[in-house]
Amino acid sequence: MSDPLAQVVGLLQPRASFSKLVIAAGAWAVRRSDNGRPFYCAVLEGSCRLSVSGREPVTLEGGDFVLVPAAYDFATSSLEPPPYGMELEMAELSPGVFRLGRPGDSPNIRMLVGHCAFGSEDARLLVSLLPQLVHVRGDRRLTTLVELVNDEIRAVRPGRDVVLARLLEVLLIEALRSTTGPAAPPGLLRGLHDDRLAVALREMHKRPGQNWTVVDLAKTATLSRSMFFDRFRREVGVAPMEYLLGWRMALAKDLLRREKVGVAQAAERVGYSSASTFSVAFARHVGTPPAHYARAAPQAAG
Repeated sequence: MSDPLAQVVGLLQPRASFSKLVIAAGAWAVRRSDNGRPFYCAVLEGSCRLSVSGREPVTLEGGDFVLVPAAYDFATSSLEPPPYGMELEMAELSPGVFRLGRPGDSPNIRMLVGHCAFGSEDARLLVSLLPQLVHVRGDRRLTTLVELVNDEIRAVRPGRDVVLARLLEVLLIEALRSTTGPAAPPGLLRGLHDDRLAVALREMHKRPGQNWTVVDLAKTATLSRSMFFDRFRREVGVAPMEYLLGWRMALAKDLLRREKVGVAQAAERVGYSSASTFSVAFARHVGTPPAHYARAAPQAAG
């Protein structure tokens, strides 16, 4: 059976940017503006506060893991933040190991922090299906994965980039599937928690080329058309056919860019009866005809 979460993470094409071990002492604060890059953190010992723009601050403790799929303005600090304007002392103790705070102060936290990048040109669309903040407590598997990513970044081994990409895919899937449930914000994960909607979502992902209608999808979920439509929009955050269109276009762009599939074949694989119909829909959604997109894609991807 198709796994929508694994497909979305695979299409995101995660790759490592950097990872480091941070040891902080005394009163400290680090504020960043990351232009939507994914940020993750695993607290090994101690505690700190994470503040993400637009959300209530979160206290992180030993064993906690945090993922922000699209980080903009955020800050980490000691539980008692320093006075505003206080200059932060930072030193690199060894490659990939940093100390924050005055040397004489006792450390209050050890944490692995990192950023990655998404290679997909559809990253914004795909990230919109995910939670804005993932906070998992006491999951040793996530900490172990972050440690493996950090170790692989530091080392120079054959196949390093491939290993890092796979590790990051596993890390993202492991973190995201820890957040499924009715408390999750509307999106793919919340939809997958609903047993009826999950069937329809898996069918859309498994057979995007099928000529789906809302009635057909409602039947797979064993719901009436109106009940399915309202429930899907409430739990996933968009109407069923809008979700399907976005997924088809994400797949089409990947087919044209990475798999070098022709326009007619891409049209057939994502559910269009003709290349011309597909081209019109693609141009409306993406802003450029698929043939132009396919020719420009190698330059954009580089």
